Amino acid sequence: MFMATPKSLVFQLHRHWEVLEYLCRLSRELPAFEPARVLAVIERFSSPADTQESAQILRTLCAADLLQPLSRSDDLQLNPVVLEFVRGLTREHELGLSAVLKARVDAIRQAHQQLAEGIEHKKTDDLRIGASRLSELFRQISRQLDQDRHAILELAEQAKSSNVAMPLNRRYRAVLDAYDQYVEPMNEMMDSGLGGAFYPHLEQATQTLERAEEYLSVQGALYTQRLQLRQVAQQAKELRRLGRVVAQQCANTLLPLREEARQHNLLSTAVSELLGQVRKRGAKQVLRGRALPRWQRERRTRIHLEDKVRTLVAEARQFEPREQAFPEALPGDPADIRAWVDEARLRQLLLHALPVPDLLQWLHRHYPALPDDVLLRLYHDLVREPDWQAQLQAEPTRTELHQVRVSYHPHRLGTHQEENRTP
Repeated sequence: MFMATPKSLVFQLHRHWEVLEYLCRLSRELPAFEPARVLAVIERFSSPADTQESAQILRTLCAADLLQPLSRSDDLQLNPVVLEFVRGLTREHELGLSAVLKARVDAIRQAHQQLAEGIEHKKTDDLRIGASRLSELFRQISRQLDQDRHAILELAEQAKSSNVAMPLNRRYRAVLDAYDQYVEPMNEMMDSGLGGAFYPHLEQATQTLERAEEYLSVQGALYTQRLQLRQVAQQAKELRRLGRVVAQQCANTLLPLREEARQHNLLSTAVSELLGQVRKRGAKQVLRGRALPRWQRERRTRIHLEDKVRTLVAEARQFEPREQAFPEALPGDPADIRAWVDEARLRQLLLHALPVPDLLQWLHRHYPALPDDVLLRLYHDLVREPDWQAQLQAEPTRTELHQVRVSYHPHRLGTHQEENRTP
């Protein structure tokens, strides 16, 4: 069988581009063409200056393998490679299958495992092969996402430009099928949570590629090998962005049309009519003699808070107590402390009360009328007295005074004899 050279195929594709572009659009309706139809298309795009006959051009297209004869028939079909190439350039792709996209995403996990095993077992060949597989998968997924986006936009444009007199179920049939069979499975796969498969696989692949690049840097590998891993990691990051954008754009394109079709079907019409009667006459009058639907419930009175109360509650929830350090000295004359307490009697009471587990709580319990600043000043002075032994405890505590709440490590006061008995 004669095989045309790629150079000849590309030359004839350039020379007769209009004919092949029209046949690619026509292939959506007809998988194969009769020779007479192909000749009519050639004559349609032939210029008066063209000296070749239509039959001669047809033979040239067949000889260049742009058109291929079907077995057991005289009909002709476009070369599948040429058909895919022309559709890719003219944005005339058919909507792909979500299962194909899911299979390619699952293949990322296998290539990622091979890359991880290459790092674990220190096999450079596995790193290179795994990175090449990931790069090819990323390229295929990116191409499919871009093609599917243009295919969905084409479906939406066709639905909007269809005859208005056509019933909505026929007018939007392709849109509804595309949403149920492609957009919803794609949204499930693109979910960034535990149920998704797209983002977790890409995240793991990106992290493994970065680990592989660090491993090669430590091993002193060639710059070209590290550059390959870096480029594949960039592909993964770009693919994550493209997947999110394409999924959002497809949903935003088809969801309004899907809702429009749902709002005008027979079921929604009947439900709207029934709800109108219930609104006018009441559910008990309209549904008399039949069981009330399960979604019915009695009207309940609700109590709403005023805006002032909501503001107060919001401020209370956001309240944070202000921390204040222990004062080093009282403002004013230090002798003013004598007006509040007899320090000599206080020291005698404290000596008889030893041991005291928490000095601040003891002062607050025995002298509750003292202001907070005076009480804290006494606390600092008594801790430094040589008549007893002060020991700082390891566990922190809090004590509520009159105006402040003190967070501190308590001091335990004991006698010097206790210190001497301690081993």
